[in-house]
Amino acid sequence: MAKKWLILLGLVVIAVVVWVVYHHYARHPAGSTATTASTQGRHGKGRKNAEGPVLVTVATAHTQDMPVYLDGLGTVQAYNTATVRAQVSGKLIAVPFKEGGKVNKGDLLAQIDPRPFQATLDQALAKLAQDQAQLKSVQMDLARYQKLAPQGYVSGQQLDQQRQLVDQDAAVVKADRAAVEADRIQLSYTDIRAPISGRLGIRQVDVGNLVPASDATGIVTITQTQPISVLFTLPEQALTPLRAAGDKPLAVTALDRNNSQPIAQGQLTVINNQIDQSTGTIELKATFLNADELLWPGQFVNVQLLASTLQNALVVPTAAVQRGPDGAYVYVVTSNKTVQLEPITTGQSHGDFTQVLKGLKLGDQAVVDGAYLLKPGARVKVQPAPSPAENASTAAAASAG
Repeated sequence: MAKKWLILLGLVVIAVVVWVVYHHYARHPAGSTATTASTQGRHGKGRKNAEGPVLVTVATAHTQDMPVYLDGLGTVQAYNTATVRAQVSGKLIAVPFKEGGKVNKGDLLAQIDPRPFQATLDQALAKLAQDQAQLKSVQMDLARYQKLAPQGYVSGQQLDQQRQLVDQDAAVVKADRAAVEADRIQLSYTDIRAPISGRLGIRQVDVGNLVPASDATGIVTITQTQPISVLFTLPEQALTPLRAAGDKPLAVTALDRNNSQPIAQGQLTVINNQIDQSTGTIELKATFLNADELLWPGQFVNVQLLASTLQNALVVPTAAVQRGPDGAYVYVVTSNKTVQLEPITTGQSHGDFTQVLKGLKLGDQAVVDGAYLLKPGARVKVQPAPSPAENASTAAAASAG
């Protein structure tokens, strides 16, 4: 019995040893040692390469004039807007304008049936002629009375009454002339003409309809687009540099919705007389000649206002400015071809350049490309910056690809 237990125990021990050996070789095959050595060799080579100089592109800190722009959001507004309405009621018999077309001040836009107004004018003219004849008659009688009065054939009372009758009829004639003029004006209102020059909108009423006087809808709207205005807002802090400019005209650029393509150039014309306390902004108006009509009423635009120009500002390419937990910095190449990290204070940015207020001096070599591979003290090899022609060809190749 004891012998059987010893045999069984031996078999169990052998099985355990076999299981351990099997799993050991399954996890660490024979080729693993070579693989590890190969991997270590590659890593060692990578560290060696990392210790070599890093290829970088640099730019020299230099001075140039730096424009100071104030950016805002704006809406295009017609320089003038007029809703054309009928001033007399009547049947619309003609609308000779073309919707959406240009129109000049005084052009005929619509016509109301003039016949009732012509008839009224003819009646007023006839009444005027009648009263003028009556006035002439009493004037002739007055002249006779004036000759007979010295001879005693006409009393003084009759002479005075005749003078009063002449004055009365003269007043009637004057009233008739005023009525004739009023009827002429009413008749002229049947020709509806453009009050301003501009571009027409969509017609609101068709021929054959009865048009009421001073209808709220109107017949058509005219917007003056040349010149044209842009209303935009800026933070109230912008008021200080704007007021500092005094009466000097400030240039304004309107850009598209993506803030990438300039649309038109204009000038600041109005600074509103109060700040909107609910938003902390101030409203401004700029005027554009808009000769090509690229600006359209109601259009949304981005606005750049040139508030001033900094003379001889120290600048570096914006690509050289790095951001870290402690603020902006640049890598500067030293004379021994190593780099050092220089914290900087930045000012205005425009285009591809940023103003440096503190931290750099004129002539410093700032790393533009390759900064992500650097750390303070790293050795570098400066490669020449690509020329504009090379940049253009690279961009063309990328576009073709």
